[in-house]
Amino acid sequence: MTATGTPSLAELRDEVAAANRRLASAGLVSLAFGNASGIDRDAGIVVIKPSGIACGSVRPEDLIAVGMADGMTVAGTLRPSSDTPTHLALYRRFPSIGGVAHTHSTEAAAFAQAQLPIPCLGTTHADHFDGPVPVTRALTQAEIGGSYELETGLVIAETIDRLGLDPLAMAAVLVASHGPFTWGATATDAAVHAEAVELVAAIARRTLALAPDAPPVGESLQRRHFSRKHGPSAYYGQGRDRHGETG
Repeated sequence: MTATGTPSLAELRDEVAAANRRLASAGLVSLAFGNASGIDRDAGIVVIKPSGIACGSVRPEDLIAVGMADGMTVAGTLRPSSDTPTHLALYRRFPSIGGVAHTHSTEAAAFAQAQLPIPCLGTTHADHFDGPVPVTRALTQAEIGGSYELETGLVIAETIDRLGLDPLAMAAVLVASHGPFTWGATATDAAVHAEAVELVAAIARRTLALAPDAPPVGESLQRRHFSRKHGPSAYYGQGRDRHGETG
C-alpha cells in the first residue's frame, strides 16, 4: 500500500490476477472469453489480462499495464486484452470505479442476446443491483466498423448516463447482442458483480418461465434490500476492507 492508501502496482497485479481467476473458478468464462482489470488512478495506469490468455491461468506477472489516457503499454511484453479500450472508456467516464470485468456468462449473455434488461423480480436481485440491469442500444454500423471496442465502452457509459444511474449502485450493463460488463470500487468487486449478474439472470429466466407475467419486486422492498447492503445506512454484514466482501 502506498502512502496515499492506494494499492501498490504489485498489489494491484495480485488483485487483478485473482479477479481473473475468480471469473474462471465461478464458471463465468470459457476458453479465453473474458477479462478483468484494475486501475491505479494516482499513476494513471490500468492493469489488464493479456489477449487470448485463459482467465484461469493468469498470473500477476502476465498482466499488461497500459496508460489510462492513451492505452499505450507501459509494462509487459504481451498484447493487452482486445477489450482494453472498453475498460479505459469506463475508467475515464466514471472516476468512482476501480475495477472492470467482462464475461460471456451463459444466463446474462442470453438476456444480452435477446436485448432485454434483467428485471428486478425479487430480493436477491435487489441485494446487488439498484433496479433492473439495463441493456444498451445496438451499436450502429459506423460504431461497429470504427473503433469498435472503444464504442462499446461509450455505449455502456451512454446507457448509465441516459438512465441517470449511479455506476456503483448499478454496477453492470448488458451490451446488446454481446454480454455483460461489470465494475466496482476494486477489481475484486467487479468480479463479484459478474457473479451476481449471472445469478440474478438465471433466477429471472426461471421465474419468467414459471410466470411470464411475474411483476417486479415492490419498490419499498427493493429499496430496503439494496440500502441495507449499500450506502451510508448499510447495516448488513461485518463491514469490509478494499479486498473484502460484505457478508
